[in-house]
Amino acid sequence: MAAALPLCAALLLLVQAAGGAIPPPEEAARMARFVLHNCDWGALATLSAQEGLRGHPFANIFSLSDGPPGPFSGSGVPYLYLTDMEISVQDLEINSNASLTVSLAETPYCKKHRYDPQNPLCAHIIFCGSIVKVNDSEAGVAKKALFSRHPEMESWPKDHNWFFAKFNITNIWVLDYFGGLKIVTPEEYYSVKP
Repeated sequence: MAAALPLCAALLLLVQAAGGAIPPPEEAARMARFVLHNCDWGALATLSAQEGLRGHPFANIFSLSDGPPGPFSGSGVPYLYLTDMEISVQDLEINSNASLTVSLAETPYCKKHRYDPQNPLCAHIIFCGSIVKVNDSEAGVAKKALFSRHPEMESWPKDHNWFFAKFNITNIWVLDYFGGLKIVTPEEYYSVKP
């Protein structure tokens, strides 16, 4: 029996190193943190400021990170590396409000279980809020979070004037089971670990 305990502990560490076990449906705040931490990109929707599309929703894919890979290393804050040259960033300069959707469909989880991305069991999270540039004291945290997952970013052209930003979360909706969306407050979200 005593020999089984170290084996169980080792298996637990392996599961955690691979992103951890998916939280149960009754832990919506933890699910939101889990999904964000295990996703490297998301769909950011803005209100377009572009000629011909002004005022219409416009979704675009962005790389993101809430911290280096691994269990318990995520802050829950979605960080982004942006340039004013990007069309969605131009929208954000007019109206910083946006929504961000991340889904386990981008991980092996849903394919492994043969869940269609639209199946509620293939959990996805919708964040609403705004995009804000990070201040100098937070830039190091954002840089570590992003460059640890997206090392290519370090070599992106310097003349594009890249900057670190974060998604300032005001509302969270979780779809991870049948029966509809669950609402999670930012306070609940930040108080749990993925």
